Amino acid sequence: MPQSRALVSDILHFHQRIPTCAQDRLIPLADLDELRVRLRNRISWPAIFLKSFSGLAAQHPRLRQTWRNWPWPHIYQHETSWGTVAISRRFRDDDWLFWGQFESPERSSLEEIQTKLDRFSNGHVEEVFRKQLLLSSLPRFARRLIWWWQLNLTGEKRVKRTGTFSLSSVAGRGAEIQHPPGFVTSVLTFGPINSEGNSRVTIAYDHRLMDGAFVAERLAELEAELHSSIRAELLTLQTLTFRKAG
Repeated sequence: MPQSRALVSDILHFHQRIPTCAQDRLIPLADLDELRVRLRNRISWPAIFLKSFSGLAAQHPRLRQTWRNWPWPHIYQHETSWGTVAISRRFRDDDWLFWGQFESPERSSLEEIQTKLDRFSNGHVEEVFRKQLLLSSLPRFARRLIWWWQLNLTGEKRVKRTGTFSLSSVAGRGAEIQHPPGFVTSVLTFGPINSEGNSRVTIAYDHRLMDGAFVAERLAELEAELHSSIRAELLTLQTLTFRKAG
């Protein structure tokens, strides 16, 4: 197996042990997209979804929980949310996936989140993903042992290394992921905006920790969050853009 696929293989290995379901909701995003594209400094959809979903997690502790099997089945709840974003990079003449980490995105501005995303997307891989590169270079048995230790033997450290939720999307390439894999409690994805101005937003979740009714309610709240606080911040950024242009 090439080194570029090692970490993906590990994630799929542990994903198979988690009973996940996926639910989606069509959310109107055309108006927000118009605000977004008018900004002087680019704000991407991943930045927007990171902040909005993390805002929900701040209100609902279940979104910050993780199921742990060792030394006995129990639930660990973290005080804050940590988001991880799948980052596709071309490196060493191959396609790689890395994961950028964000602590409590709801406490950061959209511009701050975007700046960090840009660093993950454009910075030197050897610098921004040094630890992940090192892990991917190890033999499989060593990698899996490290992963198992991170997932089972720590609580706070597990969250800081793997996150409480993950975000993965290929909407920018005109496609959508139907059931994103992962080993965190919830994985968020979104599709491209269709001709009616809607995007299909999906949450794949650990069914041991939450059920369909809870996730459906959170998707509705996510839509409300996007069209309230996120919209307000985009409007503020738009005002600043016009002032600078003038």
